[in-house]
Amino acid sequence: MTATVNTQISRQRDIVRQLSVLVSVVIAVVVSFLGSGAVVGTPVSEVANGVLDSDATLVAPGGAAFIIWGVIYTGLLLLGINQAMPWRAQDSRQRRAGWLIVASALLNAAWIAAVQLAWLVVSVLLLVALVAVLVLILARLNEQPATTRYERVMIDGTLGLYLGWACIATVANSAAAGISVGIDALGTLATALAVVVLVVAAVVGIVLAIGLKGRIAPAIGLAWGLAWVAVERATGIPESTIVAIFAAVAAVVTVVAAVTVRARRN
Repeated sequence: MTATVNTQISRQRDIVRQLSVLVSVVIAVVVSFLGSGAVVGTPVSEVANGVLDSDATLVAPGGAAFIIWGVIYTGLLLLGINQAMPWRAQDSRQRRAGWLIVASALLNAAWIAAVQLAWLVVSVLLLVALVAVLVLILARLNEQPATTRYERVMIDGTLGLYLGWACIATVANSAAAGISVGIDALGTLATALAVVVLVVAAVVGIVLAIGLKGRIAPAIGLAWGLAWVAVERATGIPESTIVAIFAAVAAVVTVVAAVTVRARRN
């Protein structure tokens, strides 16, 4: 009798978790769409007098970089639908990561809301929390590797890209928040700070490669953002050759670190 009751409770918890994951990713996608300014609100590039635009700071990626959000949100929706299937209810990986995925989706929605309200310092804190949650998710998924290619791409790959891009978003938002509190966006000091931030980004890429055992998707997400910082600083305004070089090198270091760690493990 006790075993039956425990089984029923476990099933109910699984259903609640599955529905929570699905609802939270839908909320994240809807809030992101609305927060983009496509229907209501202010376009992100125009928030707070344009401090988040690609030409506002030296570490802002070029506009084309943001198409990665489409890939990430599509992956999150498919992940949410897939994990909600009845046969996935007792999946041990989903049980370990499910509530953290809920947290990541809600943090994403809160970040978009903070940006729309021009609460840039708050937006940075939310991004830092998002990165921490995503690292924890991938660390937990590492404890029990995916058994199918679909799971490796759809779940691990999506969450990995999400993490990598969240890292570069943190860099860009931090720079924008700095401008909003009076730090000069250009000049010698701004260039020096940009170089330091990009070196830190490369170090983060190495740490993620080692800590997450050579996962490629986070490296791709972070390197994608860094590469577009390099492109924007080489061809856009404000132009900065030194920042472009450091951004390009950071992107290469991030990918090489992940590939090297993965090759050694294999």
